[in-house]
Amino acid sequence: MSEILKISSANVKSWLESETGSIFIPVHSKAQKLLDDMRKTLENLTDASKMLLENSGKEIEKRNMKTYGRARALNKLARLFLDRMRQIKVPDQVSYDSFRAFVQETQKAFLVTEVDVRNWFPRVSPFFILDRRKFLTVFEKAKELLKDLNNFLTKEYVKTKTLEETFQLIDKLRTLEDQLVNLKEQKAKAESEKALLVMEITETHQKMADLKSKGGIGQLNQIGLEIEALSMEVKHGLQHLQKPFIKLQSLSLHGGGSGLTPEELDKLDQYLENPFEAFATEEAGYPLLRQILQKLARSLDEGKLKLKTDKERKAEQAIDKILNKNSLASLHQKCVESIRRKRQLSTSAEVAETKSDLSRLQEHLEKLERRRESIESEKNAIERAYSETLEKIRNHKNQIEKNIFSFMDRRVRIE
Repeated sequence: MSEILKISSANVKSWLESETGSIFIPVHSKAQKLLDDMRKTLENLTDASKMLLENSGKEIEKRNMKTYGRARALNKLARLFLDRMRQIKVPDQVSYDSFRAFVQETQKAFLVTEVDVRNWFPRVSPFFILDRRKFLTVFEKAKELLKDLNNFLTKEYVKTKTLEETFQLIDKLRTLEDQLVNLKEQKAKAESEKALLVMEITETHQKMADLKSKGGIGQLNQIGLEIEALSMEVKHGLQHLQKPFIKLQSLSLHGGGSGLTPEELDKLDQYLENPFEAFATEEAGYPLLRQILQKLARSLDEGKLKLKTDKERKAEQAIDKILNKNSLASLHQKCVESIRRKRQLSTSAEVAETKSDLSRLQEHLEKLERRRESIESEKNAIERAYSETLEKIRNHKNQIEKNIFSFMDRRVRIE
């Protein structure tokens, strides 16, 4: 097995040129010369078509009935020839693919022109004989040259097709490697920007946490926690009255004789929706709750609420503790005090300023988060492009290595 030649992608083109120059350069030069010759020939053919157009146009202007019809036919034919020649584009850069495409395009144009000449020139006869001969002379030379191009394409140029494609692959490989370097830089930049954003987001969170834990806002948050705990205590203290309250509310709404005043009914609704708020906003001794409980007790005695025995017993015990043993007195004082302190702190200048700072920081944090998401999305797109480019580079290297082996029988590894 032959030794594998390791060569960098930067040097593989110059190495391949030195190894194959004696084969490729002459063929490539000949292809370029044939194209240059064909370009001149097409220009001559265009000039010959213009000559037909001008001379037939002059004859049309004479209005000679003997030649008028044939002159018009030749004039129209000359215009077709000109349009057809102008559509043939000689490639600026010669390659096997561009050369083949040019030959195929020219063959189609010449084939149609050949048919037109065969069909229409006899109809123009015997007039414009010199003009037609001049055109046919140029056209025949063009066809002969096209035949040379086609022979060269199929017998000589095709042999270097793989070699030429390999040079093109090498150029593409270098471009891809440049793109990979650029993507790597973009990726590093995105990661750096993301890291800075994450750091700033963390710092902003910390600033907000510090503001929330210190001063008036810190106290306000602490009171909030106290209120949550007190709210649970209120719910616990009234837990056996929940169902009876609902029954009493229903009795009042349906005119069942609950005896509740509008004020008491509103308070009952509040106790059902937000027990803590209802209890904490009661006057000293929670008179409205007492009145509601007294009327609840009366409705229980009268059997209007139709509760299960166990629920009714627990409700009566709860009513007795609240009305006769003041079981909620201490809790009520705590609730009232917590609400008072919350209102006092909420209206302080210090808390207002801190809330403003928190709002500003929150807005800044949201902007940072949006930017972080944008950077993350951009980074993901770069990583996808990086992976795709890396895969293309691997494929190009593999194909170049296979091509070199196929026409040189040399094993190389591009690094």
